[in-house]
Amino acid sequence: MKITFLGAAGEVTGSQHLIETDSRRILLDCGLFQGRDSETRPKNEKFHCHPRKLDAVILSHAHIDHSGNLPGLVKAGFDGPIFCTRATADITTIMLRDSARIQKEDAKYHAKKARPGEPVFEPLYTEDHARAVAKLFEYIDVGKWEKLGDDVRLRFHHAGHILGAAICELELLDEGEWKRIVFTGDLGRRDQPLLHDPVPVDRCDVVISESTYGNRIHPNSHDVKAELQRVICAASTRRGKVIIPAFSLGRTQMLVYLLNELRNEDGMCRVPVYIDSPLATRLTEVYRDHQEDMDEDVQETLKHDDDIFEFDGLVYVQSHAESIALNRQPGPFVVISASGMCENGRVVHHLKHAVSGAENTILIIGFQASGTLGRQLVERRDHVYIHGRRCPLNATVETINGLSAHADAEDLKWWFDELQKKGGCGQAFIVHGEADGASALADLIKDTCDQPPIIPQFGESFII
Repeated sequence: MKITFLGAAGEVTGSQHLIETDSRRILLDCGLFQGRDSETRPKNEKFHCHPRKLDAVILSHAHIDHSGNLPGLVKAGFDGPIFCTRATADITTIMLRDSARIQKEDAKYHAKKARPGEPVFEPLYTEDHARAVAKLFEYIDVGKWEKLGDDVRLRFHHAGHILGAAICELELLDEGEWKRIVFTGDLGRRDQPLLHDPVPVDRCDVVISESTYGNRIHPNSHDVKAELQRVICAASTRRGKVIIPAFSLGRTQMLVYLLNELRNEDGMCRVPVYIDSPLATRLTEVYRDHQEDMDEDVQETLKHDDDIFEFDGLVYVQSHAESIALNRQPGPFVVISASGMCENGRVVHHLKHAVSGAENTILIIGFQASGTLGRQLVERRDHVYIHGRRCPLNATVETINGLSAHADAEDLKWWFDELQKKGGCGQAFIVHGEADGASALADLIKDTCDQPPIIPQFGESFII
């Protein structure tokens, strides 16, 4: 059996891992490489897995760096099954159409700005390609072995990362011998709201593991509700707005769930809360449809609250007109809006109208990359530039950490320690991480493996 690493190898995005036996060619994930277009576009345009010859794709979860180039794969000739959980299929269908729409808008913008003679890039794929992907999904229930042929079986386990995310356990018959490969996808944290904890697996021949935070420890997440209460109530006493930039998938739904819990406990001041992201609204509908897939705390709440994503005073904003009207509306109220790093989307307009008001609060709840508007806000600069306009930063800036969807070093070590109790693994490959995180994880888990862990680079192949 041969494994070739075609993405998220020596970097974080573009997850793609090709497994080949004497009778099968299976791709684990088909993610989009993200970053500067000049660097990522050549990677996204060219497939090294020979799409027409693939038997199947196994999709761990719906994040774009894991699913985002499935339409490109279909465009290149792939027409086989894509195995995933039902929730992942529902979310991915929405995410891919949104990705195609954004690419179309970006292409139009760049064509308008291009100088004579400059190349004009077309979208990598269209909404029609995204729709074609949706027709290829085949659902696998979590926790049950599914026979995909006489020589291949697949089982999914809860990964605890986002709704539908799965650890993929694959058994393949290769030259008369069964081999077991485990692909973590992205592991989540333990004891997080909404989702089941990541599930440890039994002894296997190969583990392909993410390492995003292999060298970091996240802050404790148990005080997040109390911090939300404190920040919102403080702003309310000043009659101010609270602007919360949040990713549409995962983070927004977790926030709404926590705010709903505070309301149920009568622990939050009664101010209106607006979800101003059409994408987040559509994804929240998917979360509603899959409440039975969520953890025990959610099931307990559903005994007395039939909708954990709805409460009195919560409004899902739809139209641009409604969004614009919020900028003229006096506080107090809360706006949760994409994107998470404040670089685009409706949240930028809300920030432009809020950052200069001393009564307002900007609440940052996730990592902000260097150079982004979100990072400038976290650094509490005297002023920021929004849409080319110099805006004094007079608003209070608060940060709440602890909502990361990724396992940290302690969570990863726990998962591998549990694997060791069940016999460990023959070989581990460390992917989906920057050099420091990957190296740190390799050192953490070396006693779990029969062989020293390997950190593969793009295009490297290994015989198992």
